[in-house]
Amino acid sequence: MSEETVPQEGGADARPTGLLQRMEELMAALNADLSALDADLRSAGDQGPPSGAGGRAD
Repeated sequence: MSEETVPQEGGADARPTGLLQRMEELMAALNADLSALDADLRSAGDQGPPSGAGGRAD
C-alpha cells in the first residue's frame, strides 16, 4: 500500500472539514493558548524578580 489515509476524528458520522477551516480552528486554539501564556507571564512579572536575580538598580 503506497497511499495511506488518515482517519477523521469523531468517527464515521463526522463531517470532513476543509483545510482552511481546520487551519482557522488551529489558529484560534493557538491564539487562546498564547493569550493564556501572556496572562501567566504578566502575572509572574507583577510579582517582581526573585531575590538574587541580578537585576539592575537604577
